[in-house]
Amino acid sequence: MSAPLDRMAYLQKILTARVYDVAVETPLQRASKLSARIGNDVWLKREDEQPVFSFKLRGAYNKMALLSPEQRGRGVVCASAGNHAQGVALSAKRLGCKAMIVMPTTTPSLKVDAVRALGGEVVLSGESYSDAYAHARELEKIHGYTFVHPFDDPDVIAGQGTIGMEILRQHQGPIHAVFAAIGGGGLIAGVAAYIKAVRPEIKIIGVQTTDSDAMIRSVRAGERVPLADVGLFSDGTAVKLVGEETFRLARELVDDYVAVETDAACAAIKDVFEDTRSILEPAGALAVAGAKQYAAEKKLKGETLVAIACGANMNFDRLRFVAERAEVGEEREALFAVTIPERRGSLRRLCELIGARSLTEFNYRISDDQSAHLFVGLAVVGRNESAELAKGFAASGFPVVDLTGDELSKEHVRHMVGGRSPLASDERVYRFEFPERPGALMRFLANMPPNWNISLFHYRNQGGDDARVLVGLQIPDDERAAFGEFTAGLGYPCVDETENPVYRLFLR
Repeated sequence: MSAPLDRMAYLQKILTARVYDVAVETPLQRASKLSARIGNDVWLKREDEQPVFSFKLRGAYNKMALLSPEQRGRGVVCASAGNHAQGVALSAKRLGCKAMIVMPTTTPSLKVDAVRALGGEVVLSGESYSDAYAHARELEKIHGYTFVHPFDDPDVIAGQGTIGMEILRQHQGPIHAVFAAIGGGGLIAGVAAYIKAVRPEIKIIGVQTTDSDAMIRSVRAGERVPLADVGLFSDGTAVKLVGEETFRLARELVDDYVAVETDAACAAIKDVFEDTRSILEPAGALAVAGAKQYAAEKKLKGETLVAIACGANMNFDRLRFVAERAEVGEEREALFAVTIPERRGSLRRLCELIGARSLTEFNYRISDDQSAHLFVGLAVVGRNESAELAKGFAASGFPVVDLTGDELSKEHVRHMVGGRSPLASDERVYRFEFPERPGALMRFLANMPPNWNISLFHYRNQGGDDARVLVGLQIPDDERAAFGEFTAGLGYPCVDETENPVYRLFLR
């Protein structure tokens, strides 16, 4: 690489960048609900509204538009986890040149299909961006292609820097900080190069996931630090080694960094959806997650924060995971393992203690004749509330373990509570639909005769108007008729699943 460019040289390159042949000036939109919740004025730079649903189009096109006719004639090659690939493919289509795109095998199919639809020739190689990068460099040598780097190139960096130019044009009042996700560093390098040249008082904050934090580690070490492995949930930022030029610019221009957990990214996706009805990909939501975390850590109030919503290439099948983890990530769900004595009335007493608080999960399976272990999820206002709830359970005689931060519980155990029990040989199993409102379980327990024993209970809030609940009951033979009267009085739809072969295979 030639001698590093100074700030004025980058400013000139950004001001003259050729991005608007294909890219659009995206809106700077106020996130009113999020702003009200965190007590700061949050603005979203909507790069998810680009033609390829990502900011990457800017840098890719600027680089390719500046190539000579001979270089474009030979074709280009790039390595990308998806968004840069789409930018290169669309740019190649517009400029009339061949594009070979090397993508990790872990890339979501949505992005692979989008690249192919734009005319790019896709080669899948390796499990991360770094693996794909090595293969793309081999193809560059073999075929004489021009390599279009996704981040470590001054022309690419300058293209991304036009985002900073637009932000300052769109919001001319005070801005405390601008937040940008970091993979290889092209986005934050370009944005910082422009903003620090024009309005140096604005802080530039980089955001990475805790399992893909190559830039944070590199800045702390004073040199580029390669990661042995990277987390793939935020695939758009899964980079093992940041660029040389992006590292130089980040060390010089970026004020601070935030590392966020997966749950925080999921919560940020939900935050943006609630304000815009748009769904960001994990990497696209990192800046929002970082802004929330930074504001909380620094105890900011009344400040203007800009988060670059940098991409929306989300696979639909990931939404289930995002919805599941967002509740904990936004500190609205607390998880507990609660032990109750295995005797009549214990479950009802626990529910009375929970009171009108909304249940998010309630799983129980009879195990022995002394005690029962319940997996309980409760709606909370903030994470600190889980500790207070745990104290309340313990003070009322219910031993408890707070599982709110436990990865095993969130990923696996919540879906595995149950199984066979020798004490449940005489149970019958019923599937109910409870109205999704506080007190529905308490009404069920209050109306149930005290001599009926609950041997199994499974409930999970799915976000609908009704909750699907599976209940195992041990009812004396001479009171089976009374069960019909009980369900009729409740008014909850009920289906007998005792003969269901799945129940008999796994729970009986």
